[in-house]
Amino acid sequence: MTTDAASEIPTPKPQKGNLTVLDGVAVLVGVVIGIGIFGFPPLVAQYTDSPAVYMGLWAAGGLIMLAGALCYAELGSAYPSAGGEYHYLSRAWGLRIGLLFAWARCTVIQTGAIAAVAFIYGDYAQQLVGLGIHGSSIHAALGVMVMTALNIRGTRESKQMQLIFTTLTVAALGAVVLAGLWADTEPLVVTPVQNTANAGWLGGLGMGMVFVLLTYGGWNETAYLSSEMRNPARDLRRVLVVGCLIVTVVYLLINLTFLELFGIQGLRQSQAIGADVMRLTAGPYAAVALSILICCTAISTINGTIMTGARVYYALGRDLPCLRALGVWSARGQTPVRALLLQCAITLALILFGALSDNGVQAMVAYTAPVFWLFMMLVALSVWRLRRIDPGHVRPFKTPLYPFTPVLFALTCAGLMWASTLYAGAWAIVGLLVLLVGIPAIAFAQRVGISPSP
Repeated sequence: MTTDAASEIPTPKPQKGNLTVLDGVAVLVGVVIGIGIFGFPPLVAQYTDSPAVYMGLWAAGGLIMLAGALCYAELGSAYPSAGGEYHYLSRAWGLRIGLLFAWARCTVIQTGAIAAVAFIYGDYAQQLVGLGIHGSSIHAALGVMVMTALNIRGTRESKQMQLIFTTLTVAALGAVVLAGLWADTEPLVVTPVQNTANAGWLGGLGMGMVFVLLTYGGWNETAYLSSEMRNPARDLRRVLVVGCLIVTVVYLLINLTFLELFGIQGLRQSQAIGADVMRLTAGPYAAVALSILICCTAISTINGTIMTGARVYYALGRDLPCLRALGVWSARGQTPVRALLLQCAITLALILFGALSDNGVQAMVAYTAPVFWLFMMLVALSVWRLRRIDPGHVRPFKTPLYPFTPVLFALTCAGLMWASTLYAGAWAIVGLLVLLVGIPAIAFAQRVGISPSP
């Protein structure tokens, strides 16, 4: 692809002031509040023995997310960079670990996450506009391409779209909550079934938390926006704390609605919780309303993850001479155009492979989970590591209750990495193998003797 030399040259960089606190909160909320809230609650209910325990897990998930956000707030305010976690890991553990993470994010974590959401978008879009036997995969690919094109057009356009869809998503979910809480219906009468938690109380709670935190996932994407905020030292912590609180409150209200409508037994047996809610609250138009809601939610998530994901390609291109073409920032649109195109190509390849599996969504979740939690654990430990090796660096924000907060978050990530490796199946092994393929990049980095960009 050719570009205008006057508008795309190596010198432009991410500019402070491109993004406000509101923009950052919109990205965080839009990425986190996704389709998981209509898929994972029945699975969580299967691992709990009472409504109180069920709600307790969702509250605990919000606290764990906040603990992680506080760790990221310290790292992002002290070391603002478009490279986000890549930048933190490189500083804390060395460039070899940073490069391995960049490889994992480009080939497994981010692209796999985009593909997973795209598959869900495709399933619901196919119900609205049928495109034949492979319609779901076609919709998924089209969604990724259209959102990539929007981001290439410019950061301004993509953040405006993010704000619109995030607002629509929260408003729609709010309508579901109000309809559910105020609906004059009794919990569905169902045949009691044994909850999975009876097989082992501690193990049951652990597996329930795995699904809770999967639903809360994505808040860390704001780390890649810190260099474009007006005042990273102040704004990033506001975005993380405010965004996490909004997500937690929304999720607690939604799950309270589920319990009000179905009871814990009905929730365990629901095969499509979103469809059931809309059927009870929206009458004969439930299917169409649900499809539109899920499509809006998925588009919001796809746009947010595409927007943040390409930043690490850009940071990698600034560090590796052989990938210098990726380290180009478009002055016209204030976006890393080439990085966006490469991310799109990898994601489309994963959609193709996922379409050949029995369930594209499950395949992509399994593919990404172990690798994601491995590096999330290392980022949490980076708070401790950087305080030790760089004690004189100015830290405008420090993680409260240090070192308890980062240690708690790191232990949680370690448990989730272990659980996802055991239970996610063959695609989890594929993701780990792709991670190992990136080791030659580390050897290359050692040979050329490069260091992370400031």
